[in-house]
Amino acid sequence: MTQNLTPEPDYPTLDLRGTPCPMNFVRTKLRLDKMNPGEVLEVWLDPGEPIEQVPDSLVMDGHIMELIEDRGGFFALQVRRAAKSA
Repeated sequence: MTQNLTPEPDYPTLDLRGTPCPMNFVRTKLRLDKMNPGEVLEVWLDPGEPIEQVPDSLVMDGHIMELIEDRGGFFALQVRRAAKSA
């Protein structure tokens, strides 16, 4: 029996395939801002600049990258909403 170690997303997948930078980061950040700290969002991104830029930008913003997975033609990432700042 194998155990799934990836978290189950708390919200529907945010499909940003075809969305250019920096709008894909902006849309991801806006969705995360509506979530509670610790909740997980799955985002689908195109290869190239989106997958190279968005995860790093989210981590710099304080969020936790749980998963980055190549799904053939696009990437799925799961990001955990950062705790609110004091």
